[in-house]
Amino acid sequence: MARDMELDLVEISPKAEPPVCRITDYQKFLYQQKKKAKELKANASKVVVKEIRFGPNTDEHDYNFKLKHAENFIKEGSKVKAYVFFRGRQIVFKEQGEILLLKFAQQLEEIAKVESMPKLEGKRMIMMLAPKPKK
Repeated sequence: MARDMELDLVEISPKAEPPVCRITDYQKFLYQQKKKAKELKANASKVVVKEIRFGPNTDEHDYNFKLKHAENFIKEGSKVKAYVFFRGRQIVFKEQGEILLLKFAQQLEEIAKVESMPKLEGKRMIMMLAPKPKK
């Protein structure tokens, strides 16, 4: 039948029982598949991670300034990676850094959820925040 119509016999789903085939132009079929794949890729959301850096002795004004930035990032739908960077002997104040990050998470709890609690990795104490899903 496909030869009579001068078209191709294209196997649509080989795993079905029995396999599904369609009589169509093969080049057109390939084009439509590429188009669908491109559309799916365009609709897929890309996860953006924004970083906010603190020192263990960050002042109140700087802290509030960075808090406002984090709120904006989360409202945009980005994840926020907040970290405290310890230089030299500042590593002695790791409790202070943890308190700072927990306070940060507490103030953002209405719009964000904590993905990972503060943990020390080398000279950084890192915490991840993600936006809460919209209802």
